[in-house]
Amino acid sequence: MKNGKKGFALAVSLLLLVVMTLMGLTLVSITSGDIRANNEKDYSQQTFYAAESGIAHAKKYLAAQKNLPTNSFRGSSYGTGQYSKLKYCTPDKFPNLSAPDFRVLMDDSNNFMHKRYNLSDVISASGQEKTRLSKFSFEYFITRTADKDGNTYEVIKKPGTNKNYYTIHSCGCDSPHSQCRDQNNKIVKLEAIVTLSNEWEKLFFL
Repeated sequence: MKNGKKGFALAVSLLLLVVMTLMGLTLVSITSGDIRANNEKDYSQQTFYAAESGIAHAKKYLAAQKNLPTNSFRGSSYGTGQYSKLKYCTPDKFPNLSAPDFRVLMDDSNNFMHKRYNLSDVISASGQEKTRLSKFSFEYFITRTADKDGNTYEVIKKPGTNKNYYTIHSCGCDSPHSQCRDQNNKIVKLEAIVTLSNEWEKLFFL
C-alpha cells in the first residue's frame, strides 16, 4: 500500500512538473513575443521620426537658398546616370511623380537638392543615445511640386500669389544610410509641400 502511495505521489509530482514546465515555456514565449512586438513598434516609430527629421532638415536647406525664385527652370532631370544618387528614397516610392521625367531642384552651388544623414549626424547626443541614433537614417530630395500628370518641369504657384510650391520627399530607414537597402530594411516615406515668399524671408508650410 505504501509503495502504491509512493508511486501515485511520484506520478503526480512528474505531472505537476510537466505542467509547470509547459506553463513556464508558454510564459517565456509570450514575454519574448511582447518584447519583439515592442521593439518592432519602437523601431517603426523611430524610423518615422527619422523621415520627419529629413523633412525638417530639408526645410532649413531649402530656406537657405537664394536663387530659386528667380529661375523658374532651375532644376535638372534625374536621368539614368543620376539615379545612383538616390539610394533608398527613390521616386518610385512617390506615385505622384512621373519618373523618370521629374526634376530635382538644384541649390545655389548647382548641386542636386538631395541629402542623406544618420540621425546621430544631425541630432546632438552622446553615449548610448548617440549609438542608438546612429542606427537610423534619412534621405530626401526636393522637387517642384508635381502637376496632376506627375510632371515637375513647370513651377506651380499658390493661387492668388506669386509664391512657388516645392515638395520635399523624405524617407526614414532603420539602418545607417551606408547599410540601408530596400529589400532588407524598414523604410517610411513622407512628403511635405512648402512655398517660399519672394524675399525668402519665411518658409510657409502647407
